[in-house]
Amino acid sequence: MTTVRIPADWPTTEAQARAVQDELRSRVDPREAGPPPGTGTVTGVDVAYDDERDVVVAAAVVLDAGNLEVVEEATAVGRVCFPYVPGLLAFRELPTVLAVLDRLTAAPGLVVCDGYGRAHPRRFGLASHLGVLTELPTIGVAKNPFTFTYEAPGERRGSTSPLVDAAADGEEVGRAVRTQDGVKPVFVSAGHRVRLDTAVAHTLHLTPRYRLPETTRRADALCRRALAEATR
Repeated sequence: MTTVRIPADWPTTEAQARAVQDELRSRVDPREAGPPPGTGTVTGVDVAYDDERDVVVAAAVVLDAGNLEVVEEATAVGRVCFPYVPGLLAFRELPTVLAVLDRLTAAPGLVVCDGYGRAHPRRFGLASHLGVLTELPTIGVAKNPFTFTYEAPGERRGSTSPLVDAAADGEEVGRAVRTQDGVKPVFVSAGHRVRLDTAVAHTLHLTPRYRLPETTRRADALCRRALAEATR
């Protein structure tokens, strides 16, 4: 494991963090189609905390995008460096996520974040922030719709419906995607260098059996094991 050092200029206040989001948001590239599903590699990243011990752990799991077999795994351990503020969670997570990606020897390919990209009040969630900092193609696949609304998609796998910001004239910020027949949808948004349609296609490719992408499932399991080790 790696013990992560926080950059000296890392934001420490809400005002500083929002200013960083405003500065970096214009760098998001929404035009690229992104890598085709099932090609190259795809990497899941996830984060777990122990706030009482001031510990944050990040895990990255690289999969062969064709057969979804594990190519490489890595973990990193840091300290919680920003308070819990909805909409600013990336500032708690990114130093450790960047460190774990830096440990990989395999090319990450598309990075799938357990969270949001454009489906964020400031249109700059973790997936977008990570993509801009690394220039990797990124998407967000979240378990809930955050502050946004949607009509339930059809009950069959592959059904989708727009995830919209009612406060912004119904702007589509992502999609609700049914990954298995009759299960609760996941909420997909583009991060950086990947269009929304491609993000949805990747999500369906990565969910052959379960509601959540294999990238997320495997990174979550690795992250929990690493946090248990780090806090023994």
